[in-house]
Amino acid sequence: MAAKILTFSPFSLNTKTKSSKSKLHFNKRTIIASKSTHPSIAGRKLRVAVIGGGPAGSSAAEALAAGGVETFLFERNPPSAAKPCGGAIPLCMLDEFSIPLHLVDRHVTRMRIFSPSNIAVDFGKTLKSNEFIAMLRREVLDSFLRSRAASAGATVIPALVTAIDLPPSPTAPYTIHYTVQNTYRRSLAVDVVIGADGANSRVAKSIGAGDYTCAIAFQERIKLPDEKMAYYENLAEMYVGNDVSPDFYGWVFPKCDHVAVGTGTVRSKQDIKLYQKGIRDRVHHKINGGKLIKVEAHPIPEHPRPLRVRGRVALVGDAAGYVTKCSGEGIYFAAKSGRVCGNAVVKASEGGYKMIDECDLKREYLKIWDKEYVNTFRFLDLLQRVFYGSNAAREALVELCGDEYVQRMTFESYLYKKLAKGRVFDDAKMVMNTIGSLVKCNILGSKMKSLTL
Repeated sequence: MAAKILTFSPFSLNTKTKSSKSKLHFNKRTIIASKSTHPSIAGRKLRVAVIGGGPAGSSAAEALAAGGVETFLFERNPPSAAKPCGGAIPLCMLDEFSIPLHLVDRHVTRMRIFSPSNIAVDFGKTLKSNEFIAMLRREVLDSFLRSRAASAGATVIPALVTAIDLPPSPTAPYTIHYTVQNTYRRSLAVDVVIGADGANSRVAKSIGAGDYTCAIAFQERIKLPDEKMAYYENLAEMYVGNDVSPDFYGWVFPKCDHVAVGTGTVRSKQDIKLYQKGIRDRVHHKINGGKLIKVEAHPIPEHPRPLRVRGRVALVGDAAGYVTKCSGEGIYFAAKSGRVCGNAVVKASEGGYKMIDECDLKREYLKIWDKEYVNTFRFLDLLQRVFYGSNAAREALVELCGDEYVQRMTFESYLYKKLAKGRVFDDAKMVMNTIGSLVKCNILGSKMKSLTL
């Protein structure tokens, strides 16, 4: 007979107004696990090591522990260690992952995008009164998610994983080698490994998951005088142009008491500091007088890895390559992939009582993930190739962003992670406007180029 397994969908969170208090309610949800042909595990539960304690790893560990699996979460950084990240998350993530409102630094209700010629378009006119983009610091979010995983029953191990020994047989354990406080060497035998250890994943290397192209993001945290910080009270800015990036965008994102100013590129990583100077020059009059408090840089995967599951090892988050093109968004998809993978292990193991294998992970994790999100990643990849390739195309992008229908469709898709339902006539009009903007701006771009030669 099929078994009912408790899977993790932790709380619901009321986010109707900015000033409302967070109300947490535990949601119980069951799934029906098909009858497993795998042997039961004698005298213990399935043991899973999650490598990496960011949103992906913590969400996986929480789902695993809540589902009855013996879970070990490895994180090398201390709770207060700053994480280099823009820190924007969609509105739906607050509710879906029960993120308390007090963790949010800023409720961004205005987004302004600047073209290569510095034409500015306000990109938030269609937001409703209860809608906003949440800005937070990764070190705050990560610490909260790790603590919640521990509360669910995961054992958090503050250590650096140095090596992973693969099993000699299909049912033999994986051995995790790690160091504590850079001194004590230890090891742990587990049945399953989930790699959530970022773009330079050691877990991915251990299973030969293949390489992928990485961009580099560079960011400076700048503390501004009060009068200048007031300008960014609920405003985030994006800048496009060859001066700030040949294939991405520059940003100014508000935090609790400072702004994050940064940029990224995949084609010209060696010139990242030159592009950072470009974004600083663009916003010089807005940040002049500010104090630089931190400089950060980190890799961003440009596409999913060729292989994301091998044996009883699965990759999630940046380790799997789940960062969208065009926007560079990764936090939500990291947390979501971790939870999907964690729930997959719980379901396949019937609550930790059965061994699992590669087919289980592919069926319960990869198949579900790809069905839900592969088209989103492909579409955003297409948008980046169309609009980020030249200054002429970027001018067209900014022009299109001024259209309120484009704004509504964009924000509904971003905030709620669901494809917005449009009207046939307006969709057709939007396509024609896109073509018209590209044609016009390419003509203008050619004329401007001829004048400079």
